[in-house]
Amino acid sequence: MKKFNIRKVLDGLKEVSSSAPSVQVGPQENHLVQETIQSEHFQLCKTVRHGFPYQPSSMAFDPVQKILAMGTQSGALRLFGRPGVECYCQHESGAAVIQLQFLINEGALVSALADDSVHLWNLRQKRPAILHSLKFSKERITFCHLPFQSKWLYIGTERGNIHIVNVESFTLSGYVIMWNKAIELSSKAHPGPVVHISDNPMDEGKLIIGFESGIVVLWDLKSKKADYRYTYDEAIHSVAWHHEGKQFICSHSDGTLTIWNVRGQGKPVQTITPHGKQPKDGKKPEPCKPILKVEYKTTRSGEPFIILSGGLSYDTVGRRPCLTIMHGKSTAVLEMDYPIVDFLTLCETPYPNDFQEPYAVVVLLEKDLVVIDLAQNGYPIFENPYPLTIHESPVTCCEYFADCPVDLIPALYSVGSRQKRQGFSKKEWPISGGNWGQSTQSYPEIIITGHADGTVKFWDASAIMLQVLYKLKTAKVFDRNRSKEDKGSMEVSDEDPFAIQIMAWCPESRMLCVAGVSANVLIYRFSKLEVTTEVVQLLEVRMQYELNDIESPDGAGGEQTSAHPTPGASPQTSGPPSHPSTSSNNSDGGNIPCLKVRSTPLKQSPGYQVDLVVQLVWVGGEPPQPITSLAMNSSYGLVVFGNSNGLAVVDYIQKTVVLNLGTVELYGSNDPYQRQPRSPRKTRQASGGLCDINEGSATSEDRCKSPTSGMLVRLKGSILRMAFLDSSGSLVPHAYEPWFEPNVTTDGEEREKVRKRRPVSVSPSTSQELNESLYAVVCSEKQAKVMSLPSQTCIYKHSITETSFILRVDVVMMSQGVCVACFCANGHIMTLSVPGLRPLMDINYLPLTDMRIARTFCFANLGQAMYLCSPTEVQRITYSQEICENLQEMLGELFTPVETPEAPNRGFFKGLFGGGAQSLDREELFGEVAAGKASRSLAQHIPGPGGIEGMKGAASGVVGELARARIALDERGQKLGELEDRTAAMMASADSFSKHAHDMMLKCKDKKWYQF
Repeated sequence: MKKFNIRKVLDGLKEVSSSAPSVQVGPQENHLVQETIQSEHFQLCKTVRHGFPYQPSSMAFDPVQKILAMGTQSGALRLFGRPGVECYCQHESGAAVIQLQFLINEGALVSALADDSVHLWNLRQKRPAILHSLKFSKERITFCHLPFQSKWLYIGTERGNIHIVNVESFTLSGYVIMWNKAIELSSKAHPGPVVHISDNPMDEGKLIIGFESGIVVLWDLKSKKADYRYTYDEAIHSVAWHHEGKQFICSHSDGTLTIWNVRGQGKPVQTITPHGKQPKDGKKPEPCKPILKVEYKTTRSGEPFIILSGGLSYDTVGRRPCLTIMHGKSTAVLEMDYPIVDFLTLCETPYPNDFQEPYAVVVLLEKDLVVIDLAQNGYPIFENPYPLTIHESPVTCCEYFADCPVDLIPALYSVGSRQKRQGFSKKEWPISGGNWGQSTQSYPEIIITGHADGTVKFWDASAIMLQVLYKLKTAKVFDRNRSKEDKGSMEVSDEDPFAIQIMAWCPESRMLCVAGVSANVLIYRFSKLEVTTEVVQLLEVRMQYELNDIESPDGAGGEQTSAHPTPGASPQTSGPPSHPSTSSNNSDGGNIPCLKVRSTPLKQSPGYQVDLVVQLVWVGGEPPQPITSLAMNSSYGLVVFGNSNGLAVVDYIQKTVVLNLGTVELYGSNDPYQRQPRSPRKTRQASGGLCDINEGSATSEDRCKSPTSGMLVRLKGSILRMAFLDSSGSLVPHAYEPWFEPNVTTDGEEREKVRKRRPVSVSPSTSQELNESLYAVVCSEKQAKVMSLPSQTCIYKHSITETSFILRVDVVMMSQGVCVACFCANGHIMTLSVPGLRPLMDINYLPLTDMRIARTFCFANLGQAMYLCSPTEVQRITYSQEICENLQEMLGELFTPVETPEAPNRGFFKGLFGGGAQSLDREELFGEVAAGKASRSLAQHIPGPGGIEGMKGAASGVVGELARARIALDERGQKLGELEDRTAAMMASADSFSKHAHDMMLKCKDKKWYQF
């Protein structure tokens, strides 16, 4: 017995009621679809930022926690631990970060900014926060130094003075080293800004101060006077100590290094010009470029390492920036791809008075991060595990897919792992601090980026991490070497002719379709096997719109498609013969594609392999218009693309054009551009023909002429997105063919079985039961409409924005149902329910500062979204309340309790060098009792916005009482117990504090104000 369906009866009634076109069916239909999604399901927050920090300016490393910090010119702070542990913070002022200093193994970081402010960051919480800030008003900060296990930060200024800050309270000490006192009569002129400060590794009471002009002073903190002064006639860029504290090295603006004995007055013991040519007559070598930084690192078993950046001779024009490693008699010059911003030598010990034992050099370049292995011959680099190559070529478009088929990431990873370069260091990546968060998301996510050089990159974006899976180079399909004659026919996009403009991807069938700027569409299949393609299949399409065509109702708009006579694609024309005015002979300078497809065999590695190239050709001396829209369907084997001239449908299995229409024909008599009316027989048919194409590509002429019968929906602004919902309000799944290996040479029958097995979800217009209701959701730059099908009535309409316009809109699946998500040019992110178009969320998130955000913003299912926030970085955000709630658990931890290594044995040093390392009670010197208070007008203290988590972190972290006591005790050379106990005690004190506060609150809750 057939099941009785009340819904169909209702649909039938609805159709009767809506047959009169003037009746607008209003929201009374709402009871048919129960909308489960509510505004409380939405919340907007940033999740993670990936990629290389844009315009980096400084760097620091914690040798115990093994965490790397980078600052940028826009005040951003990026922290990196083990692969997958990274964090982004931002200084509110947006001023450049000029220097970073870790409080080693304390879970804290000091940043100095170009606006003369100093900040203390708490890293003991998942989202680091500023605990204190200090803003200098009368002097400009040029250099900072925080000795290991000290709470007193030295700050050098442009005027040549040094101020001292207590990092616990972030207050200034009254102890100041004035420039005139430091240099006294050794120089008549001002010595310039402070470019270096550091204490003698063997004597904390002695401070070396480097002034830009070339003067170095050894200052005795206790006696408040200079012990020695060292003068050189070249400007100083940096200074570094030998760990024994008896020698130091300076780098200068003329490309020289000078080594000085601490007690040796007057002249340096040695002057080296690493890249200078030595003249034979004993004269000074010719000057070189400045050595911007030098580091001097000792080893127990061999010669010390002197590592420097810059210093090349002036005649090396066009030479790339170099890092020079001098070790004993050998000098290695390592060329870098970009200018060097900073470098750091990673050493086995955090103690400056021990043999340093360097094992790696981290080099921060303008657009890359390189880590060099010092322990292996030839200094190989480590393979970088962070996703820092997003900008290898500029990103031109992005797509984001959440909840992909589970076998996709392993498949892409296995073909991508074969693309890796060889010759990396065998050792583990040295930046290994922190811990991963607990992932609550189980679904796979993939981000695809299209680039200016024609590459397409697939990234695994699951669980707030990012890892490159596979890279496809689409430019391989074309001939790179163009003859001079061809140059004339090139389009405007000459500098990036291969740039990717739009991508369409079917995750289930793994078919990929990309449209490039040179008016071409490339169709790729995924294969696990290597194949050599003798001839790349090519289809050339003429798309043009000519006004003279309107006069003739029979013309097909001059739309003639010729295909290249390559095997499997015989010359074809679609529709009726072309209009005489645009015959396909080449006399009009037409039929030339913008790029030449290669004629030689193409070896295609496992992964994405080109199946068909579709090229739009020049017509009548005019280049083809850029492709503006693209869609594909693997179940039908069709690709559809359009531009300002019209629309074309290509069957990529038969390699033929099924349909080619001018814009004029698409609109028929409803043309919005007020063109002359067309012949009525064009739009006579009742049901469209597009849906029947899957029955075979031999389409009748009539159908080709009139695919536009049916409804025309008009919205304000250009249409951005369309989707179909079933009668229950769920998205109609797109039809697809499951992936199969295309290169298996099975016999025809087997392949035919595979072909026949494909599921085809029925498109709305071929639905057998036409009274089964469907909804079409159509979104434009200004508004959204929901149409009921097949009655073709508009049941809901919503104006999304009046004053602005929408840049990106997607119809997405949330765990609670379907919604429309929009990103508006005024910075608002909005969601609407479907089919009712109720506003659910509207948040002013970020104003559109550049077109990059507009070009790369995309929404994915399950509340995920992303955009490129700079040329090198991806910002991911979520609009799901569920993810916002779980984000804290998902984020990695930067700080992990680690025991500080043992200090070097003092007796050993005493025996060997006499004297041993001298400690100093800095509290006694710099504290308020001895030094008095600092001038109030010098700097202003600003408490940080630590937040609730910050307070908890503070109680158990950096500035908790126990931590203060521990720093103070360490300063006096005493050692506390085990670190685990310490951390537990801190946590216990935080807990007891919160318990007492709670008890106090309960006690006071019921008291009136006068009872206190």
